[in-house]
Amino acid sequence: MRRTKEESEQTRRQIIAAARRVFARQGVRRTTLEEVARAAGVTRGAIYWHFAGKTELFYAMREQVSLPTIDTGFAASAADAADPLGSAERYLRGVVAALADPAARETFRIMTFKCEYVGELGRELDRQRSRCSELTGKLAQVYRRARRAGQLRPGLTPVPAASATCSFLIGLVRLWLMDRARGPVRRAAGAIIKLHIDSYRRNGR
Repeated sequence: MRRTKEESEQTRRQIIAAARRVFARQGVRRTTLEEVARAAGVTRGAIYWHFAGKTELFYAMREQVSLPTIDTGFAASAADAADPLGSAERYLRGVVAALADPAARETFRIMTFKCEYVGELGRELDRQRSRCSELTGKLAQVYRRARRAGQLRPGLTPVPAASATCSFLIGLVRLWLMDRARGPVRRAAGAIIKLHIDSYRRNGR
């Protein structure tokens, strides 16, 4: 029985990995379960044994990894009291570093460029919207601390600054995913992040 359960789980992981490859190649909407079955080397019946349909398979693929900006939260309460802006910079660098994981990177690419958020997939877009709102709120807390610590440059208020950082991060991740393996955005991501945070500092550095 144990061996059967292990084999079943292995088949499930095999199907999810195949779905990720096919979704990445041709998009979620255009992918059929027959194509996933061929890529996985299993029958369509084997897919239905594990998943009710393509939507459930998509969410299984999505839940298999932890996605930066969506699943990786920012603990505002743990921000460095002496250098709140440094904490924000380290968080942004960590998001980009997480993209080094191949499965997370491919899943993020599918969700960014290869997926239409309509019908049953709409709830994923709702989750992303909610997480962006949470991130903006936590960044605003950090920027309030930065203002109290005298770090924030004059005229910059925490809530708009937090919204700008969230927008910056989403744009950076999108460009990073579009870039080549050793392209300019990937090579300079750390410097780009530093420029963003330094633009918030009172002394610009």
